[in-house]
Amino acid sequence: MHMLYNSDSYVVVQFEAPTDGDPPESAEAARHGGYELVDKFARREIFIQGSMAERFKEGVEALIETRPAGPSEEEMDAYIERYTALMQQPVVLH
Repeated sequence: MHMLYNSDSYVVVQFEAPTDGDPPESAEAARHGGYELVDKFARREIFIQGSMAERFKEGVEALIETRPAGPSEEEMDAYIERYTALMQQPVVLH
């Protein structure tokens, strides 16, 4: 598990599918890998994987390519905001 992005509004965490011999960090990561996107204000999240995760990654890479110093927080938040309609899982703290 790797925290890739953390702003006042959103968090993005990457879960990598383990290679042989690596212990799984979660049952979901063990099967697929992907990204967890969290909207801090709405307290909702989504786990994306497969082709949706690949499109998310490609979009972030495109943002990075357009800005030599990297995208601003506002640009990243605006990109992540595209996924908020899909976030239906409530954030549960334990």
